[in-house]
Amino acid sequence: MTTDDLPETFHVTTDDQLRAVSNLTRHRIMAVLRFEPATITQIAERVGIAKGSSSYHVRLLERAGLVKVVRTRKVRGVTERYYAMAARSITLPDPGAGQPDVLMRHAVADLEAAPADGERHVRMAHLRLTDEQFAELGARLEALADEYRERSDPSLPDASLAFALFRPAPREQAEADSE
Repeated sequence: MTTDDLPETFHVTTDDQLRAVSNLTRHRIMAVLRFEPATITQIAERVGIAKGSSSYHVRLLERAGLVKVVRTRKVRGVTERYYAMAARSITLPDPGAGQPDVLMRHAVADLEAAPADGERHVRMAHLRLTDEQFAELGARLEALADEYRERSDPSLPDASLAFALFRPAPREQAEADSE
């Protein structure tokens, strides 16, 4: 099974699904399954967790409908299951005012866990944009991410891209929130 066979998007809509994707280990498991199916053992090795933990987290993802069994085979009398993502991308609901953004928290955790001597491109820029420029930049960033996702080769090392384009809270509100 290739990612071409998957539905384009899975929309997280239930509390169980949100809890499933909110866990960093499960986020990393989904990253492993993004490009190719894997067994519980293969997932455990790639994520760096025990096989039992891998099985537990995959079961939760499967119950939430985020991953599915795409192939099975018999190995010494045991059925080996290969899991894959249920869709090419996952859309999370807007976290709402004052709520944590799960996706960005996972991205920061992955960045902090990345090898310190590895190549990174991290930048923050403060911009002043018209509504039209803001929308244009957002569309260009999304198109660029989609273009490179299409060009991804499962045989190459993993790379993560996270971006956030947003208008920060007004200065008065941010100062009030920090008190």
